[in-house]
Order: sequence, then structure tokens, then C-alpha cells
Amino acid sequence: MNKQANHSPELVEKAVHTIQMLAVDGVEKAKSGHPGTPMALAGIAFEIFTRHLRYDPLDPAWPDRDRFILSCGHASMLLYSMLHLAGYDLPMEQLKQFRQFGSRTPGHPESHLTPGVETTTGPLGQGIAAAVGIASSIRMLGARFNQVAPVSTARVFGIASDGDLMEGVSAEAASLAGHLKLDNLIFFYDDNKITIDGKTDLAFSEDVGRRYEAYGWHVQRIDGHNQEQIREALDEAVTLEGRPKLIIARTHIGIGSPNKQDTAKAHGEPLGEEEVKLTKQAIGWPLEPTFLVPDEVRAIFKQRAEQGKLAHDAWKKEVDKLQKAGGEKAALYERLMKRAVPENLLEELVKVAPAKDAATRAHSGVIEQRVAALVPSLVGGSADLNPSTKTYIEDSPAVVAGKFGGRNIHFGIREHAMGAFVNGVASSDGFIPFGSTFLIFSDYMRASIRIAALTHLQSLFVFTHDSIYLGEDGPTHQPVEQLWALRLIPNLDVVRPCDALECAGAWAHALGRKDGPTAFALTRQKVANIPREEGFDPKVMLRGAYTLADAKEPTLVIVATGSEVEVAVAAKKILDADGQRVRVVSALCWEQFRREDESYRDEVLPKGVQRVVLEVGVTYPWLAVVGEQGLVIGHDDFGSSAPDKVLQKEFGFTPEAVAERIRKHIAGERTAPVAKKKSESAAAKKSESAAPAAKKSEGASAAKKSEGAAPKKRKS
Repeated sequence: MNKQANHSPELVEKAVHTIQMLAVDGVEKAKSGHPGTPMALAGIAFEIFTRHLRYDPLDPAWPDRDRFILSCGHASMLLYSMLHLAGYDLPMEQLKQFRQFGSRTPGHPESHLTPGVETTTGPLGQGIAAAVGIASSIRMLGARFNQVAPVSTARVFGIASDGDLMEGVSAEAASLAGHLKLDNLIFFYDDNKITIDGKTDLAFSEDVGRRYEAYGWHVQRIDGHNQEQIREALDEAVTLEGRPKLIIARTHIGIGSPNKQDTAKAHGEPLGEEEVKLTKQAIGWPLEPTFLVPDEVRAIFKQRAEQGKLAHDAWKKEVDKLQKAGGEKAALYERLMKRAVPENLLEELVKVAPAKDAATRAHSGVIEQRVAALVPSLVGGSADLNPSTKTYIEDSPAVVAGKFGGRNIHFGIREHAMGAFVNGVASSDGFIPFGSTFLIFSDYMRASIRIAALTHLQSLFVFTHDSIYLGEDGPTHQPVEQLWALRLIPNLDVVRPCDALECAGAWAHALGRKDGPTAFALTRQKVANIPREEGFDPKVMLRGAYTLADAKEPTLVIVATGSEVEVAVAAKKILDADGQRVRVVSALCWEQFRREDESYRDEVLPKGVQRVVLEVGVTYPWLAVVGEQGLVIGHDDFGSSAPDKVLQKEFGFTPEAVAERIRKHIAGERTAPVAKKKSESAAAKKSESAAPAAKKSEGASAAKKSEGAAPKKRKS
């Protein structure tokens, strides 16, 4: 595959113009899009695809293919044009349907939708950050097998824009890549000095090259429109060892456009019919037909695809060599490539679930060790919080520069990059990755988590310190809205276990779910290990919500999650003594419960039976669950710095306080708000008096059924 054809300058120019005009025509036909960046990057993309990138368009998922990542996803017509020319299953009709409903050419690339797209990009910085995860995954796989047979040798090529490198996530990821000395990572920086607002020097004036050199990258600077310089820079980059590489290419956005080159007008809108005509005339390109691809240009890419097929066949022989060697390596390779999970995983995890009271982060840590023993694909790490999140895999070393055989990754305090890195590993082969931090910092990672959900990646996000009960660190670190902020992301499952047994269920759920990410929410504080009735089948936990404690013909159902389940069970005893018949439902994963059939949902939550939801977090989304006559007991304000037991008492979440709020609700009384925040300021008092009015504005019925959720204000 190292054989590189030497094409005449005239043919190369024709190929570059082909790429440019496919992008221009695609954007023009769609009447929206970004033509200028594809025009500027066509020459670079041509050299990557025709001289260095190893790919087989007939098998886009070939594990040892080189990857191409277009981090500046808004330039998607460049990528679609390249994939079409390279022979992927992206026919010309798809290019003509750019940005149209139902097409495989959306406005920004989506890896689950379009063959040849390696990772979903669009939110700037996500692509280069995911590329660091992909490059690391390739190295990790190679460290396990390449001494027997070179089955994981791929490189990661990519292009990033000014905007990508302004984003903080790219800085986090680039720093980590330099630290790990990822020399299979090669990125071009499209230095076109134009953004939507105008010239980049409006807000961006640093020396990017020196910054990346400080990260530990090898940096080159070239003219991005000089094909010889592009070739020489690539040739140097692929041979240099010990560092990731950044090639800074000075380009001209919209190059060739007589009136829009080097202007923001070339960035985010079609050139316009007249400007397209002038541009084609300026470069000597036919006005018709549009979407023109000369036969001699197609021949270049056909030849490269044939070379890729040969490289693919050679790789298959190396895999055969590994498999014929037999032994543990061959067996491990097969398990990793399948991401194999034992069918009896839940049963095995239940066996090791600790039978004691402890924080669910501690229970999860014990269970994760068993997961690691049973699922060799599991890898991951934390954002400098291993002692707190309990996620370090004990029988394995950490990944360090030059030694990628471990299963633990030290992400440092880089939560956003950690999320994108995890996605990169999940989009690669062999591993099921996780990243861990405090739940409050899921906000730092939200864009990465959303990409995982959109792209159907099996990314695992292990969040601990999941409520105000983390205690003395105070409201800056106490999650309130985060649980529902995560649940509102489509295709993201949130698991919030109540005890050790549910931690086993949470891990079994996450490992068994192949078509989307899972977020764990685990406690810092100790919780009770709740006894189950005789004959309890742990498999019921995998249905999302289930009856944990029952009553004959229940008159009231309390739905609780996580640490609030033990409170619900204790409150049930109090209310049962009053003559109520209370069922407690533990909702380990509300998303899974919603996917269950209606008959099961009605069995767990009978229609016509009054409902209460208990969760120490925002209340509003639960209103749809409890219905007109129901009650949500939660917390709609920030917490306070104090020990967890003090907070539980002060904010009214003891079993006695919960039972009393339910009694009053059943009796039809308006539950008095818990004591308001003390303050001498008139403004604060005014805010306090306005709070009930604000709640009423949601509608009388909504206000009534969430009345028990009125938060107790923090003491000043």
C-alpha cells in the first residue's frame, strides 16, 4: 500500500478542481452549506486519499484501515466528495441530495449513517478529540497482538479548522495526545484565517504551532495549495516516530472564487449562481454538466482502491497467522473483536455483589473488577478521580507513552476530551470504553455524551457523587438538574442503582446495550443494602423499573431511584401503619422501563393508583409520570455545604418527613414549603415570596402535584 502513483501536475489539478466543484455544486443545489472550506482543502484531501490512506471501500469497517477524520464537519461536502470518488457506497445521487431529508449526506457527517465516515463531527473540536481516542485504541490493540502478527498498524489522518483549535476540547485532547506520544496521529490545520464573523484575528491571535510544539507535537508549516509541499509534509509525517504531527497549511477559503475568496461570504452560504459561473470560468471548468467527474479522475481513485484491497488481503493473512498460532492471544483477539460479553454476566455479577451497606460507587467498584475479568474489552479511566470514582482496573497497568498494553487510562483533568476520547475508542474495534468523574462535571462533557447517543456508540460514562448528599463540598459540586439533563438526551440510558444488587444490574445493562451509551449515577454516601423477597429474580432489574416492596391491592405507588429507594421503603412502613397499602418501585433505568411493553408498565404502575416519585433532583420532568393526582418529592434548588445526614434532615428527605408530605398530599392539603433561605436582603425575601407564584405559573394542576417538591432554601 506504500506504492504511490506519480500523476502529472495537470491531472492532479483536474482532480483537485473536481473535488472543489463537486462541493460547490452540492452546496449550490442544496441552497445551504459551506463551500469555501472544501474548496480550500481539496488539494490536501486529494494527497491524503491517493497517496497515504489505506482503505477498502468494499469493506468500510476493515479493522486495520487508516482513518480520515474531518473535524471541521461543516465542510462535509469535501468528505462526501472524497468518499464518492474513493468508491464507497455513496452514489452521485446522494451527493445531489446533500442536506435533504432521508439522504446519507446530512449537513454534518454522521458515522452511523454514511459508509466511510469514521466519527460524527460538527460540534467543533469533537473530531480531533475523538481522533485521539481512535489513535490510542489502535495502539492498544497493537500492543496486545502485533508481536505475534501486525494486525493493528493503522494511522489516523485528519483535518481541523481554526474553529476546532479554538475549542477547549481540542486543547485538552491535543495535550493528552502529546503526553502519550501518539505518533500514528497526523492532522492538518486549515489555517484560512476566516470565521463566520470575519477574520480570525478578531478573537484568535496566538501562535498555534508553538502551542502544539509545547504539547509535544511535531509541527510543520506549508502552503496548503502547493501539492509538492503537501506531499513532502505527509511523507515526513508518516515516517516520524515518537510524536503526533500537526501540519499547518496556510489556505485560502473559497479559492478560485473571484469575489468571495478569503471572505466570510465563502464560509457558510452558497456562492450563488452567478459566482459559481464566474468561479468555474476562472479555473477553466465546464459550466455543464454539474457534478462532473472526468473519467481520468475516477481512474486515479479506482487504482488507489485496488491498492487498498491488496493491503486488506495482506492484513487478512496476518490475522490468519495470529489465529493459527492459537493459544491465549488468538482467543483474546477473537473475544476483543466481538466485544464478547458472557450471556450469564448478570448472574456472575450478582454473585460478587457485596452484602453490606456502602456507597454505590464502592459497590460498583467491586462489581467492575469482576466485569473486567469477564469482559476483556473493558478499558477506561477517570479525569483524575480514580480514588473517588472507584473505577481503576486493579489487575492491569495504565496506558503510558510507548506502552499501550494496559486497560487504565489517566485522562487528567480533561473531562470534555475524556468524553470524546471514549467515543473514539467506542467507534474503533476491540474495546468497550468508560470514562468517569463526578456527576456535576457531566456538564463539561455534554457535547461528547450527546455525540455518543446520536452515533449509537457503546460509550460508558461512570458518574459518582450523584446528588446533594455528596455533602460538605457544597452546591458547586452537588448535582440537582444533572440526572434529568442526561435523561433528556435521546438514546442515552441513565442507570441509578439503589444498592449492590442494582449495581450488578446496572453494569449488566450497560454491557449488554450495544446501540447506545449508558451513564451511571452513583452515590458518595453509604446506602442500605435492601433485602429482596424470597424468590426475587435479578433479571427483572434489566426491565428498568420493578416492584421492590409490595402490598396487596396497593393504594399508593412510590417510584424511587438510587439512594432514595431505601427512604421510600422506610416511608412505606410508616404509611402502611396508617392503613395505606404502599408499593415501592425501584426505577434503575427509566429509559429501559419506557421501552418495555405496555402490559408490563401497567403491571408495575397500575392505572388508577395514586403515584409518588421520590428523587433528590429537579421535579418537573416527573410530573408526566405521577399524573394529575400524583406528587413529586424532589429538590428544585441548589444544595448547601453540610454533612449528608444534615442535608437530608434540613431539606426534608428523612423517611418521616417524606411520609408526612405524602400524608398531607393524600389528605388534600397544600404542603407547606420547607423553610426558606434566611436572608436579610429585601431582594432575597422578594425572591422567596415569588417562588410559589412561579410554580403556579406552570398551571394549577402542575403546581399541586409537585407541591411536595418545594425545596428547602439554603441557610445563608
